[in-house]
Amino acid sequence: MSDTLILEPTLGADACIIWLHGLGADRYDFLPVAEALQEVLDSTRFVLPQAPTRAVTINGGWAMPSWYDILAMRPERAINEAQLEESSAQVLALVQAQIDGGIDPRRIFLAGFSQGGAVVLHAAFLRWQGELGGVLALSTYAPTFSDDMQLSDSQRQLPVLCLHGTFDDVVLPAMGRAAHDRLAAAGVPVAWRDYPMAHEVLPQQIRDIGTWLVEHLQR
Repeated sequence: MSDTLILEPTLGADACIIWLHGLGADRYDFLPVAEALQEVLDSTRFVLPQAPTRAVTINGGWAMPSWYDILAMRPERAINEAQLEESSAQVLALVQAQIDGGIDPRRIFLAGFSQGGAVVLHAAFLRWQGELGGVLALSTYAPTFSDDMQLSDSQRQLPVLCLHGTFDDVVLPAMGRAAHDRLAAAGVPVAWRDYPMAHEVLPQQIRDIGTWLVEHLQR
């Protein structure tokens, strides 16, 4: 992705977080979050890709940054799965580029907010077969997960932190919880944290993410 924003750490990078924004946002959306997290992760590179601009059916066909088209809000999102696959492949190309650049895959994390979270969950658990450090799933859901999905040994060892607002009326908390529960049922070490917020990000949430990342990067 030629328009990917890369935030280098103050020290030489020995870890990387690839962070996807949500529908209608852009690669700068989580730049302040990355800058805040680098205060405690001073050797972690942040890679912030940009979604392509495409028509979004549920928004009257208006073109906007979108990882995939959403065709209907019910039942639990009808989506263009081919576009989700394309976005997932782009994320995994970024992962491979970090590995080729010398970053240990166990120190590469995928993070995504809302629609971006759906992409990273799909990429990590239904497409990537190697090691990774973990996944951060913010205010998101997993439209491609199923109750009988089969995970590899490496996928079952991948830690996940799901964070959601109790007042979220865009991606309902139940949708995020369903993704969490399917991962838990498959044996994945997944944690759930909710916050008194809507479809957004709060400072306390970022502090919790920083604590979680520090914990897993020190292993």
